[in-house]
Amino acid sequence: MTRETGRPGPDEQAVLLAAGLADLAVSTLGTAVGTVRGLLRRSDAGALAAEAEHDLTARGRLVLDRYATVPPAHLEILARHALARRTADVD
Repeated sequence: MTRETGRPGPDEQAVLLAAGLADLAVSTLGTAVGTVRGLLRRSDAGALAAEAEHDLTARGRLVLDRYATVPPAHLEILARHALARRTADVD
């Protein structure tokens, strides 16, 4: 493709985006393969894998705690505060 002055059309834009994503994927894959090769040469690979599993489990637990729990209803919170005030006033 030649470089033109002005903005590329939708078809050319799609091709450019696809080529950019493909280049990014290839470079990331190359880096990942190099990292895996380096990790396989380590003598403590088992301990490293166990630590990675522990870290991923902890991270998953944090994500689930953040998004899976439903906060109590607003009126429920107000009712608990009112009940606590009444109990404090009686004592």
